[in-house]
Amino acid sequence: MLTGLTRFGKRPASRSALVFGLSAVLLLTILPGSSPASAAGTSANAPRTETGTPAPAKPEAGPSAPLYPERPHWIPQMDVLIDVGHGGIDGGATHGDILEKDINLAMAKQLYAVLQERDLLVSINRIGDYALSDDNLFHKFRSRHKRDLAQRSGIANRLQPKLMVSLHVNSVRSSSASGPLVLHQKSDESKRLAGLIQQQMNRYYGTEETPEFGRKYYILNQSKCPTVIVEMGYLSNAGDRQRLLAPAEQRKLAESIADGIQLFLREAYSDDQAG
Repeated sequence: MLTGLTRFGKRPASRSALVFGLSAVLLLTILPGSSPASAAGTSANAPRTETGTPAPAKPEAGPSAPLYPERPHWIPQMDVLIDVGHGGIDGGATHGDILEKDINLAMAKQLYAVLQERDLLVSINRIGDYALSDDNLFHKFRSRHKRDLAQRSGIANRLQPKLMVSLHVNSVRSSSASGPLVLHQKSDESKRLAGLIQQQMNRYYGTEETPEFGRKYYILNQSKCPTVIVEMGYLSNAGDRQRLLAPAEQRKLAESIADGIQLFLREAYSDDQAG
């Protein structure tokens, strides 16, 4: 339910993934006015006070730097960014000792593997049990929850992937509710992405659910790329829970999500770009 490291991989050439800390990448590239010269320290020619200490730098004239500047040329555009819901102190939905955050992470790793096998360039924003709010570099909200959401949308807006899927698990009081549900943004691209993923997940589940507009969700409202929230099933339903916990079923579920993603990319981009 809705309430770092990032990993990049492209299978064909090296068949290995490049892994590095996203926070370090953002710190090196997002700070306004950062440059090799400024990073090296104070220049000998910099203005100084009467005591000989460097004078405070005057702010540069002109408009302030954008919060999400253009992606650096040395970071390739991702085909897919996988947003792994919850983490750390935020466990998400629960059923006994089963936590949504753990299912989301397991499913994200399954989806990452499937997409990479299909030669797509993929990034994942959480590969362990930690809260993204701890790494927040964008909006400094007092609320931990809002910092977490801001970090997720901020990563997407910084990396500028072709699309983002946010993985979650539903839970309600009634144990009869079951099946997947995909939430989308207002844009036609997000609606189409949601429809294709929902279609493929319906085939796996044997359901006939339709996507819904996620009007109130921060990550859908703040992320600039086509983004969807994928509720992968109900933790409160025994049948869904079995699917969500069994590795073999996780793989099948991940393949259904990947099928929808790949159909979208093939529609939106040429085959040589989308795999």
